[in-house]
Amino acid sequence: MKTIIYTHPSASSFNHEILNTLSNYFSRNDAEFQVIDLYADKFDPILSAGELKVYSQGQTDDELVKKYQRRINNSDELLFIFPIWWHNMPAMLKGFFDRVMLSGFAYDESNGWKGLLTHIKRVTVVTTSTTTKEYLINNCGDPIQSVFINRTLADVGLNPANTTWIHFGQVNVTTDEARQKFLVDLITEYESANS
Repeated sequence: MKTIIYTHPSASSFNHEILNTLSNYFSRNDAEFQVIDLYADKFDPILSAGELKVYSQGQTDDELVKKYQRRINNSDELLFIFPIWWHNMPAMLKGFFDRVMLSGFAYDESNGWKGLLTHIKRVTVVTTSTTTKEYLINNCGDPIQSVFINRTLADVGLNPANTTWIHFGQVNVTTDEARQKFLVDLITEYESANS
């Protein structure tokens, strides 16, 4: 099962076109997939004081968090689609990791740190921003590859070697033709990375 974790508030965004493109591709190919749409689900990214008290025990009373955990447990592939704002992931997605990737579910630290989501075999990260991938890497501390993929995802057991980052930059000044080309190339790159 593929699980798309989608993070954008606008159904008219280019991120939503990316979501539709991948969803349609999976449907055409009879691939099992599900979508976690954080904004549509009205997910609350704020870790409360009450949750913090039981955080180290991996506990939560939030049924949506439990639902997300079940979906991830039933997946062997994750796809993340999100815009890069202020050179990083949106706060909504950061809150998803804060609240969903709990001890005993995503990691164990009882005998040194160990990521537990090792049943996930492939990860694809698709991002958009007003800057190019090169600028993010060279001028912004490489927040997606170095931090999100090589640290955050790796810490929950997702192998960086099995993770592909696909980026569409300068989204604010691009053309419709460039957007459509990216959507075609996205499927080609996805197929190549997963062959």
